[in-house]
Amino acid sequence: MKDSDWEKLIEKVDKSNMLELILDFHKQCGDAVEKASSLRLPREYGGVKKIVVAGLGGSAIGGDLLFTYLAGELGIPFHVSRDYQLPAFVDKETLLFAVSYSGNTEETLSAYSEAVSRSAKIVGITSGGELKKRCEEMGKPVVLIPGGMPPRTALGYLFFPMLVALEKLKVVTDKSNEIKETLTLLKELSQKYHSLPDNPATVLVKKLYGRIPIIYGSRDTSAAALRWRTQINENSKTLAFHHLFPEMNHNEIVGWEKLEQITQNFRVVILRDKGESPRVKTRIEITKSIIGDVPSGIDEIFSEGESLLARLFSLICLGDFVSFYLAVVNGVDPAPVERIDTLKRRLAQE
Repeated sequence: MKDSDWEKLIEKVDKSNMLELILDFHKQCGDAVEKASSLRLPREYGGVKKIVVAGLGGSAIGGDLLFTYLAGELGIPFHVSRDYQLPAFVDKETLLFAVSYSGNTEETLSAYSEAVSRSAKIVGITSGGELKKRCEEMGKPVVLIPGGMPPRTALGYLFFPMLVALEKLKVVTDKSNEIKETLTLLKELSQKYHSLPDNPATVLVKKLYGRIPIIYGSRDTSAAALRWRTQINENSKTLAFHHLFPEMNHNEIVGWEKLEQITQNFRVVILRDKGESPRVKTRIEITKSIIGDVPSGIDEIFSEGESLLARLFSLICLGDFVSFYLAVVNGVDPAPVERIDTLKRRLAQE
């Protein structure tokens, strides 16, 4: 496909300027860090012994990313809650991030009320709505972020305030150098993936077109694997699935044994990272040799950067571009999520 062909397709389908939001992601992340720097946390928020992120969809992925990034450092439990109810362990020693981009996510508002009743240390992250109102009325710290974007495109605004808050509370060490590296790398990658017609994102999209992507990751890429799946779902309007090593070796690997007429329409994408344990590396190689002739192909994507933060965001950046270009070749506007909107309207009527 020629450069001009891509440009024509993008102009035809991208009615909501999704590409601009993806290209400016590095700017968003920098702005998010700056906004979070002014966050003031009450003295009584010290001594945190548990962390919970309450959110759904695009508002929850920041919690998954935070856990993946900090799993090797945190000395206290961390949980992402995607439900109306909170786990029973949430109490006055729990730092709870209530995250809702719109501020009106009903599950998050329910979790917020429950957290208040249990005297949890609450920090709100939202662009407005009922969550903003409740936080301000009750004197809870809240990070206000820009509105008017699809929640899934606001990952920077939803992630970095949590990381900065944990820095302020001395729960984690200073991350300024890793953040700086990440912002620089994101800018470089966005330029690379915007180069048409052929770049790593468009090359992979040509392989994924007409196929069902199966995304595999491991401990250090788990949040990125989830992000790839959900971005392909929402932006490309395409089914995709994900799983992790080594767990998939204990179940899903057997699932490739039958239904070959169907599974040959799948394509596997393995997200790789230099932090993989030696045993996971071995498992990946053996798995490729066992299932390699079943899907339409296997692609391996290696993270870039030095710090884990930069490496995670490098994978997320590529996945966002892949999901966008896949939407373009599918002939669909990546921004609207009509089925989610329909579901919300019908729930409101119940």
